[in-house]
Amino acid sequence: MNGLRGRGLVIVAIAVACVLPFLLSNFRVFQFTQVYIYAIALLGLNILTGYNGQISLGHGAFFAIGAYAAAIMMDQWQIGYGWTIPVAAILCFVAGFLFGLPALRLEGLYLALATFSLALAVPQILKYFEHWTGGSQGIVLSKPAVPFGLPLNADQYLYYLALAVLLALFWLAVNLLQARVGRAIVSIRDNPIAARAMGINTALYKSLTFGVSAAYTGVAGALSALAVAYVAPDSFSIVLSLNLLIGVVIGGLASIQGAIFGAFFIQFVPNWAQDISKAAPGVIFGVFLIAVIYFAPTGIAGGVKRLAALWSRRRRSGSTT
Repeated sequence: MNGLRGRGLVIVAIAVACVLPFLLSNFRVFQFTQVYIYAIALLGLNILTGYNGQISLGHGAFFAIGAYAAAIMMDQWQIGYGWTIPVAAILCFVAGFLFGLPALRLEGLYLALATFSLALAVPQILKYFEHWTGGSQGIVLSKPAVPFGLPLNADQYLYYLALAVLLALFWLAVNLLQARVGRAIVSIRDNPIAARAMGINTALYKSLTFGVSAAYTGVAGALSALAVAYVAPDSFSIVLSLNLLIGVVIGGLASIQGAIFGAFFIQFVPNWAQDISKAAPGVIFGVFLIAVIYFAPTGIAGGVKRLAALWSRRRRSGSTT
């Protein structure tokens, strides 16, 4: 019964998402497109941190690599935008896997510091290769033309493109985590010694998890380049990496649907904080952050599950009386 109810809620949510572009302004459509893009990145980071237990403060670097891969392919090589998404995924998977190999000797805060240095270094490296990246000025792009004569504007089309990619990657993540690979990933987080005793190659799985997580984030970066139509090194500062980690914690660690909640938080709460107090928006954002952590320590997804379970118990107790 709960499974059917969950599927029904997913179908309703997808139906509402499909209607939204015709009810909102282009700016709001762009904001929701950014929500879906962030959700993809948060899902990738959650696979690494929530399910595998590896803390990363540097996923903004993979976001930047994906964005610049798409921008360079379209701007300098005149390659269609459709090819940029899988190329960004492959490139970031390789980068994440290679970075994960030396990081195998690091755990906890030491791994977090190593990834933190990655987030600091990549924007500076992008400025150095000015011929390819445009240096500090970045690369200005044109939004993709709407194909097949669809009755949509560019923002609406990019919204549906981001939504379609998000749904495909959510489906892939669910199937991956429910398979033997997913059980091995979680077992390494829960008890790495027991996992090795059971014959699981922890080094390989941790590197692969890092690669998959980076690939998800690279796809998000490529979609962001398409939606914003501009990339610059300063857009991928350490603040982006911190926001991604905040989104994972706020949405809910080891929660697939938590990526959506976390994406809404990091997209809209800073704007609300700016509207409430232009003098100190960071303070308002911090208050929001502390409040969510205090009232929902397992994240928004965990809080929603608890409320749903409480409501279900009350209904059952009411029906028995």
